[in-house]
Amino acid sequence: MKILTIFGTRPEAIKLAPVINELKKYPEIENKICVTAQHREMLDQVLSLFGIEPNIDLNLMEPNQSLSVITSKVLERITELLCKEKPDLVLIQGDTTTVMATAMAAFYQKIRIGHVEAGLRSNNIFSPFPEEFNRRVVSIVSSLHFAPTERAYKALIKEGVSENQVFLTGNPVIDALYWISNKPIPRKAKSILQAAGINGNKNDRKMILVTAHRRENFGEPLENICLGLKALAQRNSDVVIVYPVHLNPNVQKTVYKVLSNCSRVFLIEPVEYDVLIHLMKVSYLILTDSGGIQEEAPSLGKPVLVMRKETERPEGIEAGTSKLVGPYKDRIIEETERLLRDQNEYLKMAKAVNPYGDGRAAKRIVDIILKVLK
Repeated sequence: MKILTIFGTRPEAIKLAPVINELKKYPEIENKICVTAQHREMLDQVLSLFGIEPNIDLNLMEPNQSLSVITSKVLERITELLCKEKPDLVLIQGDTTTVMATAMAAFYQKIRIGHVEAGLRSNNIFSPFPEEFNRRVVSIVSSLHFAPTERAYKALIKEGVSENQVFLTGNPVIDALYWISNKPIPRKAKSILQAAGINGNKNDRKMILVTAHRRENFGEPLENICLGLKALAQRNSDVVIVYPVHLNPNVQKTVYKVLSNCSRVFLIEPVEYDVLIHLMKVSYLILTDSGGIQEEAPSLGKPVLVMRKETERPEGIEAGTSKLVGPYKDRIIEETERLLRDQNEYLKMAKAVNPYGDGRAAKRIVDIILKVLK
């Protein structure tokens, strides 16, 4: 049986890596890997880390591409590839433009689609943009829906997906997290922590790790986020903020305008996945608009403040591992300082149970694929 696994961004690669490595255990499966390289540099870091060598690299990355251009490129090139390879199943993950266009291409060729991390919903078609639209489109045409949580499972059933096509698996991002977090801390992570004045667990500084790069936060929302971070650093002398800044020019311009030369705010280049995980382990709390970090941080006992208006991961909010604060300066300051100063509030979040997985999602997904394709 032939599977064609297709992805284009770093988050997709991270979450598919455990599945790809699990598929390698079965000689009866020919799993070809195709990358669109929607995020070139950041994707290559993960491929190297997990020892994944793509069979096909479409290399579609260009600076500041519009969504329509990315969509048309992926649709055209993936259609050509499907006609050549004729796989039994196309395996995709998440809700990027690569995923949506790949699903369309496979549907047009009447090829079955397996969707990892299916069923996430914010119920606002414009937020996150364009991810909410992308994942709804993918759900319409997929044959196998690998839901990470019970809520995601129920969302798909409610939308009319047949129960025999939806499988509750957990999220393979937790598989990847456990694998990386058990490895020694990378030298680069040590250097970043040293520069920030963080020396293991024996220090008086509390490190706040920040990631913010969502498209819907471009412009004024991101500026408000940065103003909130600046105020936190100014108001709290024991706080150090470490912010790996996304390569997108829309992010770089705003972040460096507001936060350059701000005391105890360290703006660094995007870091490799293993470095990020180890920075998370050392951090006191995390401010993010990322989806993956909402899933990963609870397994490390780190509270997460989500700088978005909605989240398609409400399980974390309900479990108490994360809190929605939006891209609002005053709210970011208020909730961050609450966790900095109120130990009881901090421990409520830090000790909550991760609702997103147990580290065995990849095996469940592959077992289902084997059963269905045989």
